Amino acid sequence: MNRRTFLSSAAALAVAPVPGARLANAQAAGGPTLTMGLRTGPESIDPHWSTLGGHIEALRHVFDSLIGQDENLGLKPALATSWRAVADDVWEFKLREGVRFHDGSPFTAEDVKFSLERIPQVTGPMSMTLYTKRAQSAEVVDPLTVRVKTDGPAPTLPNDFTRLMIVPAKIGMTPRNEQFNSGQAAIGTGPFKFVRWEPRGDFVAERFDGWWGGQQPWGRIIRREIPNDAARVAALKSGGVDLINYVPATDVAGLQRDNTLDVVIGDSVYVFNIYFHLGETLPRKVKVDGREIDANPFRDLRVRTAMDLAIDRRALSRVVFEGLAKPMSQLMPDNFFGASPNLPERRPDLNRARQLLTEAGYPRGFEVDFHSTANRLPGDGPLCEAIAQQWSRLGLKVNPLPTTGTVFFPASTRGDYSLQMSGWGTLTGEAAYTYCATIHKPDPASGFGNFNRSGYDNPEVNRLLFDGSRTLDDNRRREMFARAAEISMNERPMLPTVMPQTVWALKKGALSFTARVDQESLAHLMTPGRR
Repeated sequence: MNRRTFLSSAAALAVAPVPGARLANAQAAGGPTLTMGLRTGPESIDPHWSTLGGHIEALRHVFDSLIGQDENLGLKPALATSWRAVADDVWEFKLREGVRFHDGSPFTAEDVKFSLERIPQVTGPMSMTLYTKRAQSAEVVDPLTVRVKTDGPAPTLPNDFTRLMIVPAKIGMTPRNEQFNSGQAAIGTGPFKFVRWEPRGDFVAERFDGWWGGQQPWGRIIRREIPNDAARVAALKSGGVDLINYVPATDVAGLQRDNTLDVVIGDSVYVFNIYFHLGETLPRKVKVDGREIDANPFRDLRVRTAMDLAIDRRALSRVVFEGLAKPMSQLMPDNFFGASPNLPERRPDLNRARQLLTEAGYPRGFEVDFHSTANRLPGDGPLCEAIAQQWSRLGLKVNPLPTTGTVFFPASTRGDYSLQMSGWGTLTGEAAYTYCATIHKPDPASGFGNFNRSGYDNPEVNRLLFDGSRTLDDNRRREMFARAAEISMNERPMLPTVMPQTVWALKKGALSFTARVDQESLAHLMTPGRR
């Protein structure tokens, strides 16, 4: 994926260290301390508890995934050094020799098998079975070889296993959040050893000198959760932290003019999507002329199309994100595997939108609550309010209700919202991950549709996604996913809006840092400047 990285001084791929640059904290016993001010943090220290990006990002410092990814989501060796399909429904993974957990015990194929078997047993708010649903069983061939049997051909299993975090089999199935959060079960093979975590506060870890990836320069890392944008920027300017993520778009230009700071801007894979509830009845009824009605207007394609045509995506990019966002017409970047070339940019057409709304029986519009995340991804709350304002031009009264992620995601999973918006990133770099989770009908047997918040169910789309996920021929699979994207995006159960870029800011010359499209801020991929 193409990526642009900008500095406050010149375009480059990384921030180069500068002699004399100082970090926020004193030297730790084993090296300097890196302090990052981040918008979100982990939900627990159990790496299998949640699929949320901020959760996995934090715990990558303690736990390794079976397969790694470069900054553009390309696959690379990690705990597995190679992988191959030995049969249509069997993948074999060769494991890295000499890896040890933080307690000194050796990493073996038993730990991979155990981690796969443990994930379905963890009852977190957003199940990690999103990444393991195709795996039926695991066989230990020898200490450094594991074979995974799937429910049919699974060409994207290695992509899914980039988020399969490995824990030691010796902990058993008993430990839950309490044991992980206390550190008792927080035993990984990652570059840092867990020290402590305060929910919505500091996540602290110390260097693990035995990491297979090589000794890290940081003696200690502190990931400080600062959800408020202004407070995060202030912490950087005051010297309280060395780096911040998710710089608000309104602050970018000012930070770029500050000769004590560097600004890095990178492309992202996160798209803000609007979800319509398509059930017979709405969990929160709409109002027409001030009175609640039993009908669900979102079941009518004309209503969904009208609301789509009332959105000016270019204006959203310009006003909400200061130009640091791209209008989207599908759920993932158009250069990802399985994206459709036949979904052009959607432009607003208010006259046509009003005509469609009138044809659907709502000439005076209706009133509806519109929920979204707040302070999870850059601009999510302001974007919710801006879209509600654009819909008002259609005669709709839309009540924007940005909500913290701790409230939003459980309620979304329960089906509490009639109209909602959140960000979704195609973190494996291919269509099966996104479309099978959010567009395929909910199907516990296959594990598909576990993030389908609309209730959309199109048999042709379901077939294309199911068959495509089991087709080994790349060209055929790409065509099937692209066709599923075209059908579903034209039926509009979800409306992709914009894909914002990600902005970091850091002390000038203090770090060497390259932007990642998954937005992760990983200490072991940063190096310090000379003090």
